[in-house]
Amino acid sequence: MSKASDTAAAKAPELSIAPSPADYASLSPSDLIARIHSLESQLAALRSSSAARPASPSPSPRPSKKRTPKPFNPSLHSTRPIALKFSYIGQHYNGYEHANGTVTPKPTIEEVLWLALRKARLISPVLGEGADQGVDVVWGEEVRRARWRSAEEGAAGEGKMRLEVNWDGCGYSKAGRTDRGVSAFGQVIGVRVRSKRKVAPVRLEKREGEEVVAGSRKRNGDGEGGNGGTEELSTQSNDDPTVSSSPALAPSDPPPPPPDAPHGQHQALDIFDPIADELPYISILNAILPPSIRILAWCPNPPPDFDARFSCQERQYKYFFTNPAFLPTPGPIGMRRADGQPALVREGWLDFEAMRLAAKKLMGLHDYRNFCKLDASKQMKDCVRRINWADVEEWKGAGKEVVRGAALSIDGTDQGTKEVVGVSGPKVYCFSVHGSAFLWHQVRCMVAILFLVGHGLEQPGIVDELLNIDKNPGKPVYEMADDGPLVLWDCVYDKPDQDDSSKLNWIYAGDAATIPSLTTKNDGKFGLGGLADTLWTQWRKTKLEETVTAGLLDLALRQGDGSALERGGFREPASSQRSAKVFDGGDNARIVGKYTPVMKKARTESLEAQNAKYLAGRGARRADRTPASGDD
Repeated sequence: MSKASDTAAAKAPELSIAPSPADYASLSPSDLIARIHSLESQLAALRSSSAARPASPSPSPRPSKKRTPKPFNPSLHSTRPIALKFSYIGQHYNGYEHANGTVTPKPTIEEVLWLALRKARLISPVLGEGADQGVDVVWGEEVRRARWRSAEEGAAGEGKMRLEVNWDGCGYSKAGRTDRGVSAFGQVIGVRVRSKRKVAPVRLEKREGEEVVAGSRKRNGDGEGGNGGTEELSTQSNDDPTVSSSPALAPSDPPPPPPDAPHGQHQALDIFDPIADELPYISILNAILPPSIRILAWCPNPPPDFDARFSCQERQYKYFFTNPAFLPTPGPIGMRRADGQPALVREGWLDFEAMRLAAKKLMGLHDYRNFCKLDASKQMKDCVRRINWADVEEWKGAGKEVVRGAALSIDGTDQGTKEVVGVSGPKVYCFSVHGSAFLWHQVRCMVAILFLVGHGLEQPGIVDELLNIDKNPGKPVYEMADDGPLVLWDCVYDKPDQDDSSKLNWIYAGDAATIPSLTTKNDGKFGLGGLADTLWTQWRKTKLEETVTAGLLDLALRQGDGSALERGGFREPASSQRSAKVFDGGDNARIVGKYTPVMKKARTESLEAQNAKYLAGRGARRADRTPASGDD
């Protein structure tokens, strides 16, 4: 057999062309059966040939190359001082301020912000030996627990997870140091960050015998191996004194040459818009920070002497609460105080007008030592502060069933089963207070006293008593209000009579001035991942949880035969006296037994006595451990 025949035989069998329908009509039944067998055998051979043919190998996926981060040299980038305004939900954090060497169960806002700035390479502080070099913005729970255990046990590996927050060279300042659990909607920091503005080489005046080259100075006659070589020139920013070159982000850098400098020392003119051409700081940081921390605005031109803490003219706080403050005590029992005396409002409700009267007494210049927690290590001579504004205001709220029937209404009267104008459910109120500065836990102590007044346990005059430090030099020991509802609402830097040109120019997310600097499709405020989109997601989740639980509460209050509304929550009819309930801003009231008036509680030592005791004890020991000036 020829080679061509072998090749033809090796090929897969082909189906013969079927005869026309007319041909099939002329075939006999035996011929038709034979034709069918022939076609079936050809089809089987074709299938076996296809199965024996090896499948073409699928292309193997290319191994993904692990991207190696490019080395970053901060000295090649200019920097500029800016101010950032941001918000955070305090329940997720262990307060604002981070203290190196301490271990907290939750992260602090300051450490998260510092890590985010480092990850974005907006700051490049020098890290100490053994400090964590990573840029994980939020340390996971397991890592934090391991860090906690290693610190407790003194394990050798503790240094591998040591978080050292270092702001050296960053020109960092902060407006407020909120406590654990406290939120902020207007916190402000000042910081020197990387700028997009290019660093241009300084062109020096040409000297005799020298050839000036951009970025270098070369002496004639020097070549390879010569003693002179090439001398690099320093770099500076162009003509903006707020922008400087950044070796390790130094807080102060040489300014650009003056306009009357000799020819040749000027840098080439660089037209740079400090907002439109700048890095989109808001979008960069919001893409890195957790959703509970949001950058709201940035200021491109803070004054040269700007300090977020000392430049702040006024801090504004709000403390939110509901009315009723806790589930009202139903039935006739709820209209009497715990000592059996008639009550002006049902237990659980707050006397709004009495609280307002007490709040107004807090305004002015006073020594608030009885409205704060003293720290003797500070050695303060007094606790004088000025409160510019204090009031209790209504905040819009929702809800229905808890305020309708006589058994739960504020005055014991039936509000009817239909919708009543002005009755929309438990309302939300807030205590608003404005002041230049506040003492430690001052707002929470003031709110605690206002709650006692609102429940009728104290009279508004209690504020006057506590402000009289001559009569009451020692603070009564009372519980301060819960931290969760407290918000640092805003930090004000502009004075009322200040010229507009010298005020802080806040650039907010989504402003027209920010659009040219963006690299994303959205405008930074709306759209996927924008500021408003992120906040809406958080609000909707909590709003639906509120709606679902409010519906269940309404349903439960309507169910049953109604007899529970007359028993006041007791299995048997209660006696005329019972344990008092005190509200401190949390989710439930505290049972305190027999209530002790504030002015009859135990007192702390006076400020002067605490200072003297500290100096004689811990302060003296600390002074002994501190080396004198000039000692090694």
